[in-house]
Amino acid sequence: MGLTSRSLLYAMAAVAVVCVGFSLWLWPRFAGRGPRALLGRLGAIVATQLTIVSTLGLAVNANFEFYASWHELLGLYDDAPAAVGKWGDGGSAGPVGDPSKGLVQASGPDGLDKVHGLPKGRPDLAGKVESVRIVGKRTRVVDGAYVYLPPQYFQPQYARQRFPVVVALSGYPGGTFLLGQHLRLPQTAAQLIRTGRMQPTVIVMLRPTIAPPRDTQCVDVPGGPQAETFFARDVPDAVRSHYRVGHDPGGWGVLGYSSGGSCALQLTMRHDRTYTAAAALSPDYRVSNDPTTGNLFGEGRDRIQRRQEHDLLWRLKHLPVPQVHVLVGTSRAGEKNYPAAREFLDAVRAPMTADSIVLDHGSHNFATWRRELPAALEWMSKSLTFPEDVVGNS
Repeated sequence: MGLTSRSLLYAMAAVAVVCVGFSLWLWPRFAGRGPRALLGRLGAIVATQLTIVSTLGLAVNANFEFYASWHELLGLYDDAPAAVGKWGDGGSAGPVGDPSKGLVQASGPDGLDKVHGLPKGRPDLAGKVESVRIVGKRTRVVDGAYVYLPPQYFQPQYARQRFPVVVALSGYPGGTFLLGQHLRLPQTAAQLIRTGRMQPTVIVMLRPTIAPPRDTQCVDVPGGPQAETFFARDVPDAVRSHYRVGHDPGGWGVLGYSSGGSCALQLTMRHDRTYTAAAALSPDYRVSNDPTTGNLFGEGRDRIQRRQEHDLLWRLKHLPVPQVHVLVGTSRAGEKNYPAAREFLDAVRAPMTADSIVLDHGSHNFATWRRELPAALEWMSKSLTFPEDVVGNS
């Protein structure tokens, strides 16, 4: 049974109930003071606690999809950016990471069937959300994605029109499922587009790590995962090859929450020829090593420079400022990063512009980010240029 399957969850819950029942029934027999009685009581406590904790863990993971498979939970992955395995019937479809099979490939539901409130009905009236896999032309990384296509994408009058793009990144260790189910990104975008508060936009939803369970922080790790290249170059190339989207960076933005928000700022400020707008909800402003990331900057004399260049405050003080627009979401109470947010916003100077969403109170969770999302999407819509080019023109 799969790690996120309901069958596994129900089976483990049943085992937990049985263990509790047996513990109650057998407890009088373990009332003595001998070794057997002590071991019996200890065994009953351990078995009951393990099954209950396992049930709760499976329930939380099924709801939030921190880990989508047993392999992902156990960290059984090859080192990125090498191919991560085989796929298809007996490998007939080619190895994972083979760009010759297409940079955007059809995928199974990947949790999309569990997301509530997605567009239903005719795509030209309601829009559509697709589950795909994006293949990196340079990195050969493969990452699952949801792609929201607005109703206009399917309407005859827009048949040759290209659309602006928002690349949306979840936090770590969450995945694309959280962007749909808990952030409610496609549902919110659909409502805003329907009411005219947001221009028709293609939204590509991804998780920021490309080598789970490692937190790659959208960094090109020396000798390791090339996450920055994947999100800054491979993803835009793949999306342009498959969907009717704009080619000019003025029509491309990045949105994210938590570590996904950190990536949004990093990608936009470091790659202003790809993205010109970033909306970051509860981000960090510098990348640093921790137990989930490992060594992101390698060894050698240039490791300090690589670390500094991923410190956005350092960049604003020591490097030319890019001509981009950024939005930062934070809270005066409940968010630890409020002082860092103020420092970052105060450091921004022309030609870069910065805006903010500052709540009086809001913790580092989806309840806060859902409050900020409509304003962030409206801001993004105003920051991106609707592409003037049409299909057939580049």
